[in-house]
Amino acid sequence: MEVIRTQLNKPADGDDFRIQQRRSRDLLRGDLSDEELEEYVQSKIITTTLDKAVAWARGNAMFPATFGLACCAIEMMSIVAARVDVARFGFEAFRASPRQADLLILSGRISIKMAPVVRRIYDQMLEPKYSIAMGACSSSMGVFNNYALVPADKFMPVDIHVPGCPPRPEALMHGILKLRQQIQLDPAMSWRERYGAGETIEVMPDEGERLLAEARTEDDAVAMQLPEAPRA
Repeated sequence: MEVIRTQLNKPADGDDFRIQQRRSRDLLRGDLSDEELEEYVQSKIITTTLDKAVAWARGNAMFPATFGLACCAIEMMSIVAARVDVARFGFEAFRASPRQADLLILSGRISIKMAPVVRRIYDQMLEPKYSIAMGACSSSMGVFNNYALVPADKFMPVDIHVPGCPPRPEALMHGILKLRQQIQLDPAMSWRERYGAGETIEVMPDEGERLLAEARTEDDAVAMQLPEAPRA
């Protein structure tokens, strides 16, 4: 949600800054007439919807997890420096705990043994949460295309893929801005709307079969309640 401020800060009818201060004083005193009050409110207040305001706040206050996997992590660290300065968009507060983070940047190659650990960290993050596959290794295994590695989207949802080996900090910044645009303007672009995955839950290995059995039981109960299709 972008706001154009040129018309809002421009003096109305050639008024200077001192006259605007007097109008503000008259507003506090209640001396403005109905027409003057309506004109003043229209020039100073921006209205929007609650959904757009929440999306704007989420897109400008992401907390990435302090998490690195390989050489791409060095490029990820540099986005908080003065050259790229990710703090301009509210992404500079890296959190050491997944329970305080809502963005997971997979910066490097992921081995088969590391994949369950990464998924567990992702499951411990708070909703709504997002993920970025940074580099060719986490996106498509890259130059290490062998049996020991696995792409990120094979075991967890990925919102944005950033190509490169390794991608420059500007490329990661481009991916972050794409994620910010996706959150603010079109949340339906994400995988959650396409696959109906509103939230994820963390389960222990011995609980997986029980949850799957309960889900099958619920699906069978719903199927029994549906009316049968008419036969031709």
